[in-house]
Amino acid sequence: MTIDGQQARLAALAALKDPVDRRCFALVAADGGAVGRDEVAEALGLPRSSAAFRLDRLVEVGLLAVEFRRRSDRTGPGAGRPAKLYRVVLEELGASVPERHYELAADILATVVDRAGEEAPLRAELASAAFERGVEIGRTTRSVDDALERGGYEPVEDGRWQRLTNCPFHQLARSHTTTICAVNHALLQGVLRGAGEDPERAEFRPDPTACCVRMRSVEA
Repeated sequence: MTIDGQQARLAALAALKDPVDRRCFALVAADGGAVGRDEVAEALGLPRSSAAFRLDRLVEVGLLAVEFRRRSDRTGPGAGRPAKLYRVVLEELGASVPERHYELAADILATVVDRAGEEAPLRAELASAAFERGVEIGRTTRSVDDALERGGYEPVEDGRWQRLTNCPFHQLARSHTTTICAVNHALLQGVLRGAGEDPERAEFRPDPTACCVRMRSVEA
């Protein structure tokens, strides 16, 4: 990556330090398409002017792009002006100086596991290692919620469930879904065990818009 490219990513990361800006970005990213100011304002409980300001700021740092499009099929006089819509440009951000390539190494390792097949001992060893690492995390964290927040899962209460709205392994999971989702499930079960809670609270529930695991509420 060039110096200019690194600076652009660092600027984008700095913009997401603001929790409201981060929620705006996450909302647009989760939609997967183009989102209007009114939708963001309503979803986040913001004044329209505030939502517009924050969305435009994310455009300035290169996280979002703008397009103008009518939201209905009407054309001609009376159809109204095209709406200003926002879509994601950079789905994920990572910054290190100098540049590192951990994702490449992870992709290679996941490819090896995929090729080994469903019944290979390698898969069981991978799940076991993920569970053990999760136990370590669970033992040293203040709470399961704290571990989820720090891990980037962005948990949200949803009735009897705690929905994990972000997948920290999104890019890898897209290419190696079976392998990475199994690792993720085992990791979260380990976190629960390490924190002294029931590992079965972490249930495998594939969701294309969020993490593949949902946490059953303690009361459920």
